[in-house]
Amino acid sequence: MNILKKYFVILGILLAVFACNDTLELEPLDKVSGKVLFETEEGIKTVVADMYKRIPVENFWYRPTGNFAGFNNKNAESAGAMIATDHFTDDACLSHGSGWSLTANYWPYGNIRYANIFLETVEESKGNLSEPVYNRLISEGHFFRAYIYFGMAKRYGGVPLIDRLLDDEYQPGSDNENLNIPRSTEKETFDFILADLDEAVKYLPESTPPDKEGKFRATKWAAYGLMSRVALFAASTGKYNSNADVAGEAFDKKLAFGITPAEADEYYQKCISASEAIIDNSGKSLFQPNPGSPAEAAFNFLGLFHQDITDGNEIIFKQGFIPEAAAETQGHRYDGLNTPHQLNQGYHVDGRYSVSLDIVDVFEDYSDDGSGNSVKVKTRTDGNESYTFSDISDGFDADLPFIKYDSPLDAFADKDARLHASVMLPYSNWRNTEIVVQGGLITPTGTQQIFVNQSAQGLDGNTYYVYGAAGNSLFSGFYGLNFWQDGNYYSTGFGVKKYLDIKDVDRGRNSDTDWIDIRLAEIYLNYAEAVIESGSGDAAKARNLLNALRQRAGHTDNIPLTLENVLKERRVELAFEGHRYWDLMRRRDVHELFQNYKREALVPVLDLRENPPKYILVRTNQYHDERAGGRTVFDHEYYRPIPGRNTNNLIDNPNYN
Repeated sequence: MNILKKYFVILGILLAVFACNDTLELEPLDKVSGKVLFETEEGIKTVVADMYKRIPVENFWYRPTGNFAGFNNKNAESAGAMIATDHFTDDACLSHGSGWSLTANYWPYGNIRYANIFLETVEESKGNLSEPVYNRLISEGHFFRAYIYFGMAKRYGGVPLIDRLLDDEYQPGSDNENLNIPRSTEKETFDFILADLDEAVKYLPESTPPDKEGKFRATKWAAYGLMSRVALFAASTGKYNSNADVAGEAFDKKLAFGITPAEADEYYQKCISASEAIIDNSGKSLFQPNPGSPAEAAFNFLGLFHQDITDGNEIIFKQGFIPEAAAETQGHRYDGLNTPHQLNQGYHVDGRYSVSLDIVDVFEDYSDDGSGNSVKVKTRTDGNESYTFSDISDGFDADLPFIKYDSPLDAFADKDARLHASVMLPYSNWRNTEIVVQGGLITPTGTQQIFVNQSAQGLDGNTYYVYGAAGNSLFSGFYGLNFWQDGNYYSTGFGVKKYLDIKDVDRGRNSDTDWIDIRLAEIYLNYAEAVIESGSGDAAKARNLLNALRQRAGHTDNIPLTLENVLKERRVELAFEGHRYWDLMRRRDVHELFQNYKREALVPVLDLRENPPKYILVRTNQYHDERAGGRTVFDHEYYRPIPGRNTNNLIDNPNYN
């Protein structure tokens, strides 16, 4: 580790960094002693804001792979890439295609040092701080450090644990072997994180002022929420590690795949306890829990992700963005990148987030028969929804018993409200515009025109277009599938809606929607999963929490508490919030699912053999997955290779050395 003088080196503190960021209007500070900074309220704000900036939240500025990979990127190629981990799951893909990708390396020992400096300096400044301020800062420091270590633990397993500054341990002229900290076991690493969170919950406040100075700082419930998430992650890996077939020194020494099934229950218990602390004591409640109709439920759920609509009581921890700060953009580009192409906001890319038919099929309908079963989109009169054309562009059997729809949107009329709030459906209305998503025509003579820029005359004498409109600025799906540069059109039939700005405002590159990192719905689901997996906790409470989420979505029945129901509910409730990737990782499901796996698309095709024309919906493999021969993940890819081994000599994870 690079040995530096024990100073806070504050390099150009941002005028508006997220998490308390919009409250700070301070001059940049340079090489200011930590104790001096803690002598003033403004100095404390500066240090705290800089620490929040370092928390590895996978928000709008996070990019998990490729150019500019990492956290807090605002660069033109990365800012707004938003939850791009979901692009590497069965829920979604980039419109121009994406396979499997491990998340970016994250080896932030500079930030760990910063956290340790923070904690030590607060301790040294105790005499200058009031007891409440001192206590809060100490707990905040433990929250910071826990979050940073969790970002590493879920990527690498066991990592070197450094809980102090090493400056005084440096010996000039010696080999300083004492500074070569080896990897701890995976269990020791998760125990360290949870111990930090035990310290965090001691003195963090139960609430913060709703003003811009306080609303993004962590509360006691944020620490409990992170504890719930961390403990469930550790428990799941312990229970399901045997699903992966790996070997090597890191495996033998329990640095990776290192938590055993016998140890899993202690983490499930920790998840249950942390979740109950929030559920029973925080006063948090679901946003709009009792809608009058599915339509109202959809409106409410969409509004949950917009701070100008939601009351925020469901939100436990979030980060804020502002569109402009001085000459630097501090907003994000989520809207610019993901708005349907028809509503292009002047940015050169849009429509980049394609949602898979796989996740659309998971949502229930409103039959509400007490089972909670998913209901696939209905495309055929014989109910056979398992048949998929591997490549619709090669043609398909148009004489199969397809349902004939007046509009593709009719196929989703009875689907769960959260689908309508989270997914841009073909021919739905967004900002007073019908979002045209179509991929083909069947001419009156039966000729198929699929994924080609052509038109045909119908039996009614009108001209119809393969993509639903004459010009490529007038539709939003399937165009230019062979060209990365034309990746501005949904390649699955669906786009993302969750988090898109609902206001009819041209945001372009400066969206200011807050990022919700932890909300009460996740805690309900963490609790339910831990209860069903461990066989402990209050099963009746877990069942009630599970059904509360469905009732908030407009369902009227109650379903049983089963693992299948919990995981299905988790997938639809938290869709596109960045959870699916890590759920697959912690439960060791990725390598079993992604074996030449091809995500599915739904292609609306206009049948001109009918008068008036009718739509049929054709199931097919996503274009780029089909051409890639599917996507495959290997057992060892649950962990990243350890960075910098040529200098740190740490034991690498299995199959990387």
